[in-house]
Amino acid sequence: MPRFDHCPRCATALEDIIDAEGRDRRACPSCRFVHYDNPTPVLAAIVEHDGCVVLVRNKGWPESWFGLVTGFLEKNEEADEGVLREVKEELGLDAELVEFVGIYSFHRMNQVLLAWHVRATGEISIGDELAAYKRVPIDAVKPWPMGTGKALADWLDRRD
Repeated sequence: MPRFDHCPRCATALEDIIDAEGRDRRACPSCRFVHYDNPTPVLAAIVEHDGCVVLVRNKGWPESWFGLVTGFLEKNEEADEGVLREVKEELGLDAELVEFVGIYSFHRMNQVLLAWHVRATGEISIGDELAAYKRVPIDAVKPWPMGTGKALADWLDRRD
């Protein structure tokens, strides 16, 4: 999310402050609005499809970058329903929840990731946000060191 420079209530320029707990915040000197800049909840799916893990490349990512299906939790949406929605939107697949894998901090993007293993069926048809996908046999998939890669590593460790 872009940095807040002005108060959304009164349009006064926000100031950097340190709150009572010693955390960096942005606050309005006029109306006392405080921007907490809390992490955004993101849903992630380890998509198992015909014995493979489906990895996706978002538009705008380098050609070599592939990751898990992810998306933002929508207002008034249950997280487990949202991850199934994302799989349908991004891959056109019907999926079922197998297990919740875990919660992971992704500080670089100021996100908290909620990851599930899902089993999907159907024919893959990528949505508007994706440039490509690839199917990797489960025994050949290699996790990456940050973000959703940690969820994939935990899931693979549980399988052994």
